[in-house]
Amino acid sequence: MGYVIGVDVGGTFTDAVLDDDAGTVLAAKAPSTPPDYSQGVLDVLDVLAQQLGVSVEAMLAETHHIAHGTTSSLNALVMGNVPPVGFLTTKGHRDSIYIMNVEGRYLGRSPEELQNLLGQSKSHGLIPKKHALEVTERLDRDGNVVVALDEDSARTAIRTLLDDGVSAIAVSLLWSFRNPAHEQRIRELVHEIDPTVFVSLSSEVSPRIREFSRNATTIMSTQIGPGLRDYLGSLESQLRERKLAGPLLVMQSNGGAVAAAEAPRNAISTVGSVLTGGVVGAVSLGKQLGHRNIIATDVGGTTFLVGLVVDGEPVRASSTVINHHPINVPTLEVHAIGSGGGAIAWIDAGGNLQVGPRSAQAVPGPACYGQGGTEPTNTDANLVLGILPERGLLGGRKPLNKDLSREAIRTKIAEPLGLSVEDAAAAIYAVQNAQTGDLLRKTVVEAGHDPRDFVLYAFGGAGPAHCAAYAAEVGVREVIVPLGQVASAFSAYGLAASNIVLAAELSDPGAMRMDPGRVERNFERLEAQVRAALDRQGLKYSGIEIEREIDMRFTMQLAEVATAVPNGSLDAAAIAAAADLFEQRYAELYGAGSGFREAGIQAITFRVRATGILPFSPALPELKSGDSADAAVARIGSRKVCLDGALGYVDTDVYDYSKLLAGHTLSGPAIVEVPTTTVVVPHNTTGTVDRLGNLNIVAH
Repeated sequence: MGYVIGVDVGGTFTDAVLDDDAGTVLAAKAPSTPPDYSQGVLDVLDVLAQQLGVSVEAMLAETHHIAHGTTSSLNALVMGNVPPVGFLTTKGHRDSIYIMNVEGRYLGRSPEELQNLLGQSKSHGLIPKKHALEVTERLDRDGNVVVALDEDSARTAIRTLLDDGVSAIAVSLLWSFRNPAHEQRIRELVHEIDPTVFVSLSSEVSPRIREFSRNATTIMSTQIGPGLRDYLGSLESQLRERKLAGPLLVMQSNGGAVAAAEAPRNAISTVGSVLTGGVVGAVSLGKQLGHRNIIATDVGGTTFLVGLVVDGEPVRASSTVINHHPINVPTLEVHAIGSGGGAIAWIDAGGNLQVGPRSAQAVPGPACYGQGGTEPTNTDANLVLGILPERGLLGGRKPLNKDLSREAIRTKIAEPLGLSVEDAAAAIYAVQNAQTGDLLRKTVVEAGHDPRDFVLYAFGGAGPAHCAAYAAEVGVREVIVPLGQVASAFSAYGLAASNIVLAAELSDPGAMRMDPGRVERNFERLEAQVRAALDRQGLKYSGIEIEREIDMRFTMQLAEVATAVPNGSLDAAAIAAAADLFEQRYAELYGAGSGFREAGIQAITFRVRATGILPFSPALPELKSGDSADAAVARIGSRKVCLDGALGYVDTDVYDYSKLLAGHTLSGPAIVEVPTTTVVVPHNTTGTVDRLGNLNIVAH
């Protein structure tokens, strides 16, 4: 027997999905355990082993690989919980990271923040100025040495940083992406002084043009690299002690995994690892169900996440923003707000009800957990509304106290607003659905798509309870709660379904009438890099896929669009076709006629993405068909549930998912209880179980 396991470490719960080569699929949840998240990983593996009926050692000894997604890197950056890091750059360019290329005033800010001119301020620098030092050297734009590296001044700067207590050093020199020799020599000098110091080079982490974003990316990668190295090293050691046979892989923000030993080299690539797991899972499931346009939504304990799959491929981005700094990381495009199951309901200064972004997280958690939390959350509202069973979550392993929920809602929301507890809970539910619907609208409509052309996939612990409501907010008629019992662990399924994906890139700006030989040489260089990186993973692949793309723009414009380029030999016709494709993609994104071909088209950054296809991927078992479409055999009773404040509490049928079979149909309002989540089938909708056990909810 061989197993593949995906483990998704969230802010509140750690989820896991196990798939074996016989078609068995199991899901498990355990509370996350900050600050040592590895304990939560071990706990959830114990739960999986118990479900299999074997010891954890026996399970891990038969495991092909574990794919792990973690929020620890992203959380560390967002919260500023990072060690002191030094920064070395070319003489005269230290202040780039403090000037922030003007971008610090607008990147990552909402329209409301941008309109508040008096309240605007630039974010603080990534590191104290005393930890940003200069070295004497200079390359020109073609990578030629203008001023040789002054090794004595470099040694002095290195010793100054180490004497001041930095634990890692980021090196980003001007034009180093054209010639990395000076950066590489500085790393040698650092290790001559102290071989244990963690060093990141911009020529390896972010070999792109534009100084500020390259500097910021390298510094942030250096800030989380040592912590990621220590966390993964410790976790892998503990897993080996428990007889793990296969490798530990780490999910990256680009939608693919990398070996744990390799991840710290480019630590910044892991910042969106958990966020992308659900999108990867949606692509995998969409292939089986024939869905090519998918809105993937995940309501976890802390956040609400939205990603798009268009024409069978996830929507990608070449960069992202963290704490108002641009980060050069190829990523699946995922939008997020703090509106998860643990999002706290509160009243602002104007007397308006708000939900999130602050979360109760795993500790203390929602008030109903009985762990000391006193603030009302989405989970508390759902318990009061009858959506959640009073016996608790995780099949009763996580008890819930309705009285504590009522008290939190009464004191913090109901009494200040002059509402009953029930009406206040209904208001929390409505606000949650409205603001998640707003993010859907922003993600889908503002990108130029019609939501009616999409199927919505809903997962995460709280996603199935809200999905039909927020889908209706944007006019989506069909909702899929994926994979039945693993719905709340769907991101973990995506991790288990992922392959190894590695990318290499290089900025080489030039007009798109550039010599095909120059283009081909760039791609050949990058392809050699990604193939060597695939070899370093120490894994066997059933196949390797190579994709090429160029970030292009109209001359003198800022907006760059990643454009596919065919593999193989290139000629002038292929270059011209790529420019035509860029113009088409630009019009799709920004509107017909928005481009200006007469200005010329420039190639900026060349990129190669390599996918190492793993020989073992999850296979989803088909569900036994029912003798009839009547789901009455799965009905376990009814309870008063409020899904609409105007309708109030209504007798609602409750179904046990484990007793539902393929073809069973139920009419809303209804509640379907799954061990790891609760599905709401609202008024005027019908839920049907498909051949894979998914619940398909369709509006009448």
